[in-house]
Amino acid sequence: MAEDLDPIWKALADETRRTILDFLRSGPKPTTAIVEQFPHLSRFAVMKHLDVLRQAALVLTREEGRQRINSLNAVPIRMIYERWVSGFEGNWASTLLRVKEAAERAAGTHPPTPPAKAPKAKRKRKTPSRS
Repeated sequence: MAEDLDPIWKALADETRRTILDFLRSGPKPTTAIVEQFPHLSRFAVMKHLDVLRQAALVLTREEGRQRINSLNAVPIRMIYERWVSGFEGNWASTLLRVKEAAERAAGTHPPTPPAKAPKAKRKRKTPSRS
């Protein structure tokens, strides 16, 4: 496979890193604001998590004066989605629909399936008589 998804999986495997990504969904944030979201962690620990996210290209960082502004990059998540989710969507949708219908039938809330219509009989065409 052309793109290596392992660093992305590694980054997404940790709950703290997923929480950082969730925090960045609302928009770019300075590193200080991210650190403040994790009072139980040291600044150093949060910075290590940010480094892992940067290495996976999930977080992009730019400098503004003395601040580092971090923003979410959803492209790697999209790559994961396209590789591991989108190919199965149709199967999941049809399976979930069958489960829903079965549950509704069991509960008596699903409308009965209409009987199949019999095909219409073909009429013979009258041909004009030739005199």
